[in-house]
Amino acid sequence: MSKLVFATGNQNKVREIQQIMGAQYDFLSLDDIGCTEDIPETQPTIEGNALQKARYVYQKYGMNCFSEDTGLQVSALNGAPGVYTARYGGPAKNPDDNINKLLKELTGKEDRTAQFKTVIALIIDGKEYTFEGIVEGNILKERRGEGGFGYDPVFLPIESDQSFAEMTAAEKDKISHRGRATTKLRDFLLQR
Repeated sequence: MSKLVFATGNQNKVREIQQIMGAQYDFLSLDDIGCTEDIPETQPTIEGNALQKARYVYQKYGMNCFSEDTGLQVSALNGAPGVYTARYGGPAKNPDDNINKLLKELTGKEDRTAQFKTVIALIIDGKEYTFEGIVEGNILKERRGEGGFGYDPVFLPIESDQSFAEMTAAEKDKISHRGRATTKLRDFLLQR
């Protein structure tokens, strides 16, 4: 297996994907290939953003790569924050600001159903592939747990009575949106 670039600057995502993919895969980060610029994410869909990031790296650096984009889609908010998940609370991409805004927007709303959706876009030798992972759940009324990152303290997956932030990394990886999409990526790469 040749080296694959993982087109993200988020070290939490790198750790999660590395745990799921296992030691037989060695990823290059954006830093490893000298990519220091902000990669555009201007598409109206999660899949579009994932493909845009992968295409950017493949076209500019000529290296096989994959990227992912994840969105939290809340029913009572008509699918928001969606593609704006990372910067929902403001341009600083602060997780506490994001959660605070989400909880405020849901004040008084009975329907707290939501889903996390991850799309991984892979480009190998010029061919594009996408892998999707979804986990359904509910938004809690207050934070629970110290682990994870992002919205994990307020997301309660339907498969568990623990928020993502209350789970171990291994427990979360088994049922998470990113875990499901990454498992599909891993299985695809193993068959190549």
